[in-house]
Formats: sequence, C-alpha cells, structure tokens
Amino acid sequence: MYDQNSTAPKQRKGEHPYGDAGQLVLFGIFATVWVVDSFFLHATTFLSSYVPEYIGRLVLVFLVVAAVYLFFSSRVVIRGERPNYVVTNRVFRYVRHPMYLAAILGYFAAAFSSLSLASLGLIVIIFIFYDYIASYEERLLEIKFGTKYVEYRQRTGKWLPKIR
Repeated sequence: MYDQNSTAPKQRKGEHPYGDAGQLVLFGIFATVWVVDSFFLHATTFLSSYVPEYIGRLVLVFLVVAAVYLFFSSRVVIRGERPNYVVTNRVFRYVRHPMYLAAILGYFAAAFSSLSLASLGLIVIIFIFYDYIASYEERLLEIKFGTKYVEYRQRTGKWLPKIR
C-alpha cells in the first residue's frame, strides 16, 4: 500500500505505518529459522527428548485453540468498516490486543512443537515488535476516543487479563 507520490507506505487509520511489513518480515525470519532448526539442523531442539510426547501435544493443542479463539473472537475490528467506538465486548473485555496475542500464541505453538530454542529466542524479538506497534496504536486510540479509551485501558490487560 504505497502512496503514488511518496515512497513511504500508506498508513491505514489506527495502525503503525510499518506494522504489516514488520509482521511479514518477522514471520519470514521465524518460519525460516523454525523450519531449518526443527527439520534439518536440530541444533537447538535437544529439549524435545526430555518432554513426554503427550505433554507436548497437550500444550500444542491448548496454544492453537487459544490462538484460533482469540483471532476469530476479535474479527469485529476488521470486518468492513472499523467501529467508531471502543470495542469492549467479547474477547476485548479481557485483553486489548487479541489478534496480536493470537499471532504470538501461534509462534509459541510452532516453537513448542519442536522445542526449538532458536525459535523461542526469536519470539522475544517478535513480542517486543508487537508490543511496540500495540503501544503506537493505543496512543492513536487514546487521541481518537479520549477518556473512554483511557478507562478501558485501565480495566483491561494489554496482553493478559487483569485480575479484578
């Protein structure tokens, strides 16, 4: 999405201008490292021999189910026009960035499936990036919605639900 008169990416309302590109680049790096380490080199997958297979499968199923639930429960913000109000129902009642959290859980699921320490290390960088773009978007939401968003932010966790 580029503006015809500029080399800078065209910004979608409410999103970081490099958010999509950054997510794609990080996904490409992660997928490459995970595939190479998990299926070819096995350089950092030695822990998989110490974890019983049924535990690995249970954790994997939990992570995938949680990621799918978060993703599909948060689709209200990407269907057609974005709402012109602070969305506080469904999964947004518990976390402010369920789609980003779904992506992070997906990364964890892949890394945990082979216990690739190289992939788990990359998740730290990926999380830092997602936290950065989420914070950027929160500043825009605060400007757009004012105290309604500030109140929502105070009662809702950014990544994990707040205990009330």
